[in-house]
Amino acid sequence: MKLGYVICEARGATDRLLSALAERLLARGLGLSGVVQTNTECADNTKCDMDLRVLPDGDTIRISQSLGSESRGCRLDPSELERAVALVSATIEEDSPQLLIVNKFGKHEADGRGFRPLIGEAMLRGIPVLAGVNGLNEDRFVAFSGGLAERIEPDLDRLEAWVVDAVGKGVADVA
Repeated sequence: MKLGYVICEARGATDRLLSALAERLLARGLGLSGVVQTNTECADNTKCDMDLRVLPDGDTIRISQSLGSESRGCRLDPSELERAVALVSATIEEDSPQLLIVNKFGKHEADGRGFRPLIGEAMLRGIPVLAGVNGLNEDRFVAFSGGLAERIEPDLDRLEAWVVDAVGKGVADVA
């Protein structure tokens, strides 16, 4: 069982890195499941719309909600996140992917919801998992993993090498 994670410091950098990795892996013919996130800046320049793309070629789901310019609370729309989880779960059941990518192990996952159960399910099925982790939740992610998670440098080539190693023979032959 392989469980890797990446943390980037800059706002939105983990999302961009995992999206680029997914594109690279799909171009190689790797069977992916999971989600990658795209952030679209809003007019107020302090917040963004957050959209999840279900891999490999599924729906795009807006997981953020507009709470108004004065809001300070979490803008995550939990029902839309759970819809994304259900769609990814179906791809794992139907497609037997080679890798699960989870855009973020955030507060929702740290609290036992969101993609957390699906990460465990993938691991039980022998599917390697790569997750983006919010630095604030790293300790909780490591605890969830039982200390088995491997932190990977936030570099596209290093992430791809980790995936090739995690997936094993066959992925290097796909061109």
